[in-house]
Amino acid sequence: MPPPPHASVAIIGIDLAWGEKNPDGVTVLAFDEGLSQPPTHLETFLSQGDEALFSSLAPFLTKEQVMVAIDAPTICRNDEGSRPVDKECSRLFRRYEAGCHPVNRRLCVRPFRIAKIFQTKGFLLTTDPATPRLVSEVYPHPATIRLFGLEKTIKYKKGKVAEKREEFSRYQDHLTKFLSRELPALANSKPHAELLVTPWTKKIEDQVDSILCTAIAHRHLTYQGRKSEVLGDDHEGHILIPTAD
Repeated sequence: MPPPPHASVAIIGIDLAWGEKNPDGVTVLAFDEGLSQPPTHLETFLSQGDEALFSSLAPFLTKEQVMVAIDAPTICRNDEGSRPVDKECSRLFRRYEAGCHPVNRRLCVRPFRIAKIFQTKGFLLTTDPATPRLVSEVYPHPATIRLFGLEKTIKYKKGKVAEKREEFSRYQDHLTKFLSRELPALANSKPHAELLVTPWTKKIEDQVDSILCTAIAHRHLTYQGRKSEVLGDDHEGHILIPTAD
């Protein structure tokens, strides 16, 4: 059963660095009296390394319900090649240029270590919104196709800096419009409003991507999965993707 309507909730979005050298982008929303009320805490920041990440999240992991949405694989059984969910995602979204890279345990060391740490803290690796503490894998590219009504992904990940900044500005505009409808408290907060107009740098990109991860999780909990699609499963790997309105 899901927590009662007025239970305290934390929603955490993480754009996870797969290695040790780069920072993680992190967004935290906390609701002291349930999702129907405005958030009582909201922030987006960069964190470096496992210890700093869990230290920064510690105050929020004791809420009655906590959902963590991570842009990184959390479940994988195969040592080589791709997971079934990667192939399914690519089949569905390749025409939008939003297919998956192969995921296996040899390539992705840190994400599975982070997932394991969450498990030791009582979290389940699942997309079931009734779970009090859940960690779900999300993938922003298909999410932008669905939420923003795009025909192709926005190309802010590669290219020259000027090209990235132009495409990133498009991404920020789309995300701002979506947040204004579904999470206005976040869209209207001064730090986030500034992030959503700041020109591209890798550090800004990581933080904005974490905002999108959080928005995916917020939508999933708010509608109890009715506006989400789950690819794969909790045994071999899942990806949580929002449905279009």
